Amino acid sequence: MEWGIKLKVNSDNDVKIMLKKAYTEFIVQAFIYFIIVMAIGIFISFIGSKFDYQWLYDWNPSIYNFIEILFDKIFYTGYYLFVIIILMLIVFLVLLYRLLKKIFSYITAISDSSDKLFDKNIEYITLPEELSNLEKKLNHFKRESIKNEKLALENKKKKDELIVYLAHDIKTPLTSMIGYLSLLNEIDDMPKQKRKKYISVALDKSYKLEELINELFDTARYNSEKIFLEKEELNLNLMLEQIIDDFYPILKERNKNIIFNYKENITLYADSDKLSRVFNNLIKNAINYSKEKSDININVFQNDKKITIKIVNEGKKIPKEKLNRIFEQFYRLDSSRTSKNGGSGLGLAIAKDIIELHKGTIKANSNEKETTFTIELPL
Repeated sequence: MEWGIKLKVNSDNDVKIMLKKAYTEFIVQAFIYFIIVMAIGIFISFIGSKFDYQWLYDWNPSIYNFIEILFDKIFYTGYYLFVIIILMLIVFLVLLYRLLKKIFSYITAISDSSDKLFDKNIEYITLPEELSNLEKKLNHFKRESIKNEKLALENKKKKDELIVYLAHDIKTPLTSMIGYLSLLNEIDDMPKQKRKKYISVALDKSYKLEELINELFDTARYNSEKIFLEKEELNLNLMLEQIIDDFYPILKERNKNIIFNYKENITLYADSDKLSRVFNNLIKNAINYSKEKSDININVFQNDKKITIKIVNEGKKIPKEKLNRIFEQFYRLDSSRTSKNGGSGLGLAIAKDIIELHKGTIKANSNEKETTFTIELPL
């Protein structure tokens, strides 16, 4: 999962920075304490050599003699360096203990946070101040995981409902087909005109049945089928022209027209089958949701870095709340199951997946006059 990989990489960097900071702090503190100990030793040596302690002898000769012997052993017989080393070793061990204690506290905090990450009873993860960046990332990931879990449950519910609807809808054309075919089979001397009409109706119902079965298969296999790209050099203009030609019968039937605008032939390295599926779906939507006797414009242009394809149709404005969800799995713009435009709600979700696998983007805009789908693909 991309989020998991990104979180792991960022977490590793944060921990490395934190450890580096702790080690640097340890070295600086050790150096400072070493200087302080040396300074104190030099200061005591200076004080001992410069001042007369006759008053201490007058007050208590035993204490004076003891201090004089101790002072001579430490500063004049080599014990001075030994004392410095002992003091530095003590300081080093204390600082090392503090460093290890801090590191283990970080490790414990990170370990505890991993348990809290998927605990639904804990809303916010708290880490030491030094790990504030990691704390923010973990909490962001926690919010995203909760959001994705809710979205997955919602999509599963939509998918289950859609399969039930499709199974129910399949019965209608199937019943009609059986009825008309039964009549054709039973009546041998049926008039030619009526026979032709019954065959035409049965054929239309069979097309509708095929469409519903394809929707059912798309719905059933969407989450289990991973999309892989097989890239090759392709002529984008030629591919779009072929797709437009395939829609000629339905365009003629609905008195609509597609205007294809481009200045130059564009070649790119991409998966032709997958991109064909994307443009087929977008053009089909443009035909279904555009006004009667209107033109659909497909504009293609490029610059040094990317190719832009805009598919524009005249039609009703798509409300903002629907436009924000238009690329979600199983989201149908027309929620009515009886609508001729109602599909499985997977077309745009699959289109988005395919475009993003090509490192591109797809977005939709809509106003009172027209709706525009914009695709950008890198060269």
